[in-house]
Amino acid sequence: MIKPTFKFKAEKETPDYGLFVFEPLQQGYGQTLGNSLRRVLLSSLPGAAIVQAKIGGVKHLFSTLKGMKEDIVEFTLNLKKVRINYNGDKAVKITLEKIGPGQVIAGDLKVPSGVEIINKDLVLGTLADKNVKLRGEFLVESGFGYVPFEERESSEIGVIPLDAIFTPVRRVNYHVSATRVGRVTNFDRLSVEVWTDGTIAPKDAVLSAAETLSSFFNQIINPQEVEEEKEEAGLETKTEEPSLTIEELELPTRIVNALLKVGVRNVSEIQKAGRKKISKVKNLGGKSLKIIEASLSEKGVELKD
Repeated sequence: MIKPTFKFKAEKETPDYGLFVFEPLQQGYGQTLGNSLRRVLLSSLPGAAIVQAKIGGVKHLFSTLKGMKEDIVEFTLNLKKVRINYNGDKAVKITLEKIGPGQVIAGDLKVPSGVEIINKDLVLGTLADKNVKLRGEFLVESGFGYVPFEERESSEIGVIPLDAIFTPVRRVNYHVSATRVGRVTNFDRLSVEVWTDGTIAPKDAVLSAAETLSSFFNQIINPQEVEEEKEEAGLETKTEEPSLTIEELELPTRIVNALLKVGVRNVSEIQKAGRKKISKVKNLGGKSLKIIEASLSEKGVELKD
């Protein structure tokens, strides 16, 4: 069995760009890791976006707002560029109320607790004079990848669905070159460049992608049973509320990652494992167990032995 002995280091890192090097890798593994990381980075990292707009005095996308330089199409295109830091599972509303004259920027958006606008200087529109007033309500959701507006069309007049760009990673490049260890020259050196939207640090994005890949491979090595839904015609079935995910318990990231690595994804699986098994999870000690129990208690759940 080939064991990984390579080093992972950041050669350059800013809040939205990182250059990372993996070396030395067994020949062929540079391409394998580079391609896998790139695909996951671009498709499988969570993010948040504005998915719906409702603007005062506007009935549909192809309208104009008197006194605003931009038409609604251009205004909504700018809304899609707003980068948001939000990790919740439920949709939240953010609002806008601006009186002219002057520019309307992303920083003018009023957001609730737990929501942060990253690119506050982004210009959304321009109001011509002091008699112009722009009011709007916008829906923010978290998700993965890209979701076209057709999947969330609304029949309500004045509600404008938007294409949602959830992915926090804007671009990924990787390059494989040869490197040597002593006299042996047939090793790979993998260089990965990551550009993000600022809602996640590039290194954290790489680590998250690696954890995602690891969880999929772990399902092969230690498969978890997947319950199949069965439907019986003519019979009423009692449906239970879906179990809370461990993310919904608002546990520290370190604890969440440790649980995910052993296949514990929700409250039901925590209960099934019990206090004894949870305490034996790598990187979880007595203090972590108390934090988990406290979070469960807030949800009305007890962790048994």
